[in-house]
Amino acid sequence: MAYNKTPWEKDAGFGRKLKTYRNHTKIIAQPGIVMKVLRRKRIVLFMAYFLLLVLTMLNLANYKWTKEPQQCNHQMRSTTYQSRSDIRFLYRPSLAKKRQLIYVLTTWRSGSSFFGELFNQNPEVFFLYEPMWHIWQKLYPGDAVSLQGAARDMLSSLYRCDLSVFQLYNSPGGKNFTSLGLFGATLNKVVCSYPLCSAYRKEVVGMVDDKVCKKCPPQSLRLLEEECLKYNTIVIKGVRILDVNVLAPLMEDPSLDLKVIHLVRDPRAVANSRIKSRHGLIRENLQVVRSRDPKLRRIPFVDPGHKVNKKDGSDYHSIGAMEVICDRTSRTLRTALNPPGWLKGKYMAVRYEDLVENPVKTLRSVYRFANLTTNHDIESFALNMTSGSSSSSKPFIVSSRNATQAASAWRMVLSIQQIKQVEDYCHHSMSVLGYERVRTAGEAKDLSKSLLTRSKL
Repeated sequence: MAYNKTPWEKDAGFGRKLKTYRNHTKIIAQPGIVMKVLRRKRIVLFMAYFLLLVLTMLNLANYKWTKEPQQCNHQMRSTTYQSRSDIRFLYRPSLAKKRQLIYVLTTWRSGSSFFGELFNQNPEVFFLYEPMWHIWQKLYPGDAVSLQGAARDMLSSLYRCDLSVFQLYNSPGGKNFTSLGLFGATLNKVVCSYPLCSAYRKEVVGMVDDKVCKKCPPQSLRLLEEECLKYNTIVIKGVRILDVNVLAPLMEDPSLDLKVIHLVRDPRAVANSRIKSRHGLIRENLQVVRSRDPKLRRIPFVDPGHKVNKKDGSDYHSIGAMEVICDRTSRTLRTALNPPGWLKGKYMAVRYEDLVENPVKTLRSVYRFANLTTNHDIESFALNMTSGSSSSSKPFIVSSRNATQAASAWRMVLSIQQIKQVEDYCHHSMSVLGYERVRTAGEAKDLSKSLLTRSKL
C-alpha cells in the first residue's frame, strides 16, 4: 500500500528551511560559537580598514611625487629643453612667468631696421627681425592681404618661443632649419653671441658684422628655443602685418602680454626710399599691389605716361603700393584714435622724424613703454647712428648717417607729380600724423619750411 505524503512534505523548500532553522537554533544555543563568528568579522573589518588606509597613504605619496617636477618646470625650463610633445607647457600661464611682448608695426623703408637695432642691442631682449619674410617667400606670389592670417599665426608661435613654425616654410627635402637659416640671422645679437656663438657678447653694444657671424656654427631650433625661454622680453619687428586689427586675437589672449609700437614715417619719404630700393623690393611691391581693391574708385595716376615708361616702371609700382600701405595705415590710426579695450594702453606711435631729431628722448620713451631700462651705451649708440656725416647708405644696411638730412631727401628728389600722387593716397594718415601737404614744387624744395606739425595721437 502506497504511502501518502502530507502537503508539507510535498514542499521540498520546506525541508531545507526547517533544516536551516534547526542549525541556527543550535548555534544560538552555543554562545562560544557566536563569539568566534563575531571575532572573525572584527578581524576582517580591521584588515579592510588597514588596507584602505595604506592605499590612501600610497596615493597621497604618489600625488606629491608627480607634482614636484611640475613645480620645478618654471626654474628648469631655461636649461632643459622640452620635447615637441611637451611644448604645450608654454601655453600654461600659471607655470611660466608672463613675458613682455612687443611687436614693431611698420612698413618698408620707414627706418625700421635702425629702430629694430635699438632692441637688438639690448641684452635683456630676444629680438627677431622680419620672421614673416619666410611666409612671403614661400607663398609668393600671394597678395599681401591674404597672407595676414598666416603671419599672425606665426607670431602666436614665436611669442611662445615655439620656433618649429619655421619648418612649415622650409624647402621640401631641404636641410633641417637652423639658427642661421632665419632671415637676418647674421645680424642678430642673440644668434651671433654666447652661448650660441663665441663671436660676440650680448651685453656689449655694437653692430654685428655679418661676415663674422656667418662663420658661427649653425645651431638647432631647439637650442634657439632654449635661449628664447631665458628672456622676459621678446621683440619682433615686421613690415608684413599691414593693420593693427590683424593682431587683435593675440592682444586679447590672456596668456600673452602683447604691446604694439607703431613706427611711422612721412609717406612721401617712404615712397622715395621704395623707389631707391626698387630692385630689392620687386617681389614685395607686386604682392602689395596685388592687394588693391578692384572695386575701389581710385584716383587716376597723375602722370599716365609714367607707368608705360619701361625705365620707370618699377617706380610706378613703388608708388602704386602706397595706396594699399596708406589704406591699411589709416585703418590702424582710426582704431588707435578710438581704441577698443584690447588696444588701450598697449599702443604707441613713434614718428621716425622725431626719433632722428631727438634719439635719446625718443629711445627713453619707447623703452619706458616696453618696460625696459636704457643705459649710457645704448643711448650713445642711438645718438651716434643718427649723427653721422653721410646722408645716405646702401638700402637695408644700418649705418651711421645724418638721419635728419636723409629724412627730408624726398623733397629734393621726387617730382611734384609723384608727391601729389602719394598725398592723394595718404592724405588721411598724413593729417593724423602731422605731415603737411605741399602745393608747389618750390614749396617742397624749400627746406627752411618744416612740414611737421603736432600728431593727433
